[in-house]
Amino acid sequence: MSNENQTKGRDGDEHYDRRSKNSDETFCQSCGAIIKTAAEICPKCGVRQQNNLGTGQTINVNVGQIGSIPSYLVKSRTTAAILAIFLGGLGADKFYRGKTTLGFIYLLFCWTYIPSLIAFVEGILYLQCKSDEEFTAKYVLGT
Repeated sequence: MSNENQTKGRDGDEHYDRRSKNSDETFCQSCGAIIKTAAEICPKCGVRQQNNLGTGQTINVNVGQIGSIPSYLVKSRTTAAILAIFLGGLGADKFYRGKTTLGFIYLLFCWTYIPSLIAFVEGILYLQCKSDEEFTAKYVLGT
């Protein structure tokens, strides 16, 4: 017997309701249907799900565990380190990591060479991470 019922609401749209959800499931932000946590698009209504990282949700990173961070979020520590060492004074590594506000601040003060010194040290710190997942968790997501 299925735990999912399809009904028509007052607006004529089909609604899916389930009595319980599993630990790997969440609610669609648009229609409220229960979907897999990893789903980017709700299969019921077709609406792209927003990234929940800014809402206090943490991502547990276990080094060596495949799939602990979505692949589109993982940034290369080597690329970030090269950008920081050679173009860090212009904020290139900040833009690569998605920290655009800091990137613009680095651009604004690049004539002082202070961002260059800070970025050089950061580039060395980036290389001390053991994996790209660890780098992403520490420097991109901030967890």
